[in-house]
Amino acid sequence: MTRTDPDSCPGVLRLHEAADGPLARIRVPGGLLSPNQLQALAGAAADLSDGNIELTSRGNIQFRQVRDAAALTERLTAAGLLPSATHERVRNIIASPLSGRVGGWTDVHPLVAALDAGLCARPRLAELPGRVLFTLDDGRGDVSGLGGDIGVHALDEHTYALLLAGKDSGVRLPADSAVELMLAAADGFLDLRDGQWRLHEVPDGIARLTDQLRTDHPGIEISAELLELPVHQDIPIGWMTQSDDRVTLGAGVRLGSLPARTAEFLAAVERPAFVTPWRSLVITDLDEWAAEQVVRVLAPMGLIFDAASPWLEVSACAGMPGCAKSLTDVRADVAEAVDSGRVLPTGAPGFARDGLDAADVVVTGRQHWSGCDRRCGRPKGAVTDVIATVDGYRIVPANRG
Repeated sequence: MTRTDPDSCPGVLRLHEAADGPLARIRVPGGLLSPNQLQALAGAAADLSDGNIELTSRGNIQFRQVRDAAALTERLTAAGLLPSATHERVRNIIASPLSGRVGGWTDVHPLVAALDAGLCARPRLAELPGRVLFTLDDGRGDVSGLGGDIGVHALDEHTYALLLAGKDSGVRLPADSAVELMLAAADGFLDLRDGQWRLHEVPDGIARLTDQLRTDHPGIEISAELLELPVHQDIPIGWMTQSDDRVTLGAGVRLGSLPARTAEFLAAVERPAFVTPWRSLVITDLDEWAAEQVVRVLAPMGLIFDAASPWLEVSACAGMPGCAKSLTDVRADVAEAVDSGRVLPTGAPGFARDGLDAADVVVTGRQHWSGCDRRCGRPKGAVTDVIATVDGYRIVPANRG
């Protein structure tokens, strides 16, 4: 669907009036948080919002029930989380979280910093809609399938494919040209759009933008062999050995809501952490002893280090009371389903029919619970939808969703 109404995507300087109060969205390019930034977020969540740090499907952060927007702005600016007042809503950049540490062709994290700086340095790019998404994939295929508008996908240590509207454009470019061409593509999208929020909504947007880039950059290479991009579904969870023999820990977060107190303990680990587009965390550069202590302390606090946990099978929209359109408290229903053992692993026997009471829903595999038919926050890929109706829940199996 093409949408041309005004873009009201929230940020820090423009809050969204949710049903439960003002909501702020904080962009975190590449998902990277330093220990000091994580501590600042924990303090702001406890002092100025509902006490939780919400992780989004773009590796960003949300605060609900914000009580003092000015104080929040001041704290985030001091922590380096609001470097540009004009461009704060357009800094939507996701990158392979494990890049440079575990697997992948190359480390894309330096490109994150360069792309973010380039975005903020170009006044015109402040006009980008707040929903435009940039992706940087190190070749493992974890983020290229997430529907970005402009992205690069590593083909080897030195070469990237340019992705437009989540598809391979055929353009091939060396690593040192990747950021410049992504910025040029963002400029080109602004030339082409007529009120649309996303590149895929522009008629023939991929072809037109590719032609424009070829005209403006006549030396770029075009490949006739296009990539088939997978929708990555494996969340990095648990113990992973880095290329330097240190340890990365992948930690699931129940429904993407991280309590401020837990975030304070994470900050005390004093290691870089990444928010992933799967609403989880990656804690990096640990020695083995420190990694063991993190699991010992934070698993009882609710972080998930077990890849078999049923909590990793479920996601949910905000539901009541956060959304006025929701028909029920979806998150409470999900929690009850998980705690009672009614969220089953893929391949287990379950059932699906319409009009189910929350206490009767039994679903297998990946599933997204929604308070209405809008299915907000639904992840990409094969996901069973559990949708609230006035009569109970309706289940749409993955092959029909």
